[in-house]
Amino acid sequence: MGLLSVLFGRNKLKKPDRERFFSVVTAGFALQGRTDLRLSDFAGIVFNPVESSFFDNLDSEIRDLLRVSGRATGTRYEIKDDSFGTRWVVLDDRDFEDLVSTIHIISETIHDHGFGDRLLAAVFKCEFGGSDAYWIYAYKRGTYHPIVQSRNGQRDNAAEIRLGAIMEEENVPVERNLENWYSLSGIPF
Repeated sequence: MGLLSVLFGRNKLKKPDRERFFSVVTAGFALQGRTDLRLSDFAGIVFNPVESSFFDNLDSEIRDLLRVSGRATGTRYEIKDDSFGTRWVVLDDRDFEDLVSTIHIISETIHDHGFGDRLLAAVFKCEFGGSDAYWIYAYKRGTYHPIVQSRNGQRDNAAEIRLGAIMEEENVPVERNLENWYSLSGIPF
């Protein structure tokens, strides 16, 4: 699908695959008993904002949605713009399923307002083998991939491959092409 096809309405952007995205919930519950992997209370969604009144309306709706959702679930949130020009919605909740559901609601809202192409990734923090790790869901690919940071702040590729294999064992759709296991700089949690 070419960009011009999307712009001129011949093809529509694919809506995020709900089943693939929510596979992380089942995996999270299944992995809770492991000693080398621990889910954290933090997750986030990152997207590229655009200057327009339509996007301003969307931004306001997301903030209202987060306030209402936060009262119902206890999920705390913070919205941050980073130095790369992207916007993060950072969530904090002890209930992993609430984190996943809130991110899904945000992504659906962004997509329904016509800005689905602005979605970059959903990010779930965990600890793997004593290091900070992240499960990254790339919206455009519809797959997950891990990032594991070593103690010196560099990526630990061997640990990432091990975590990717664990995710696959739990039926999480892991990106097959390792070149697409991109890093996200400046994750704010």
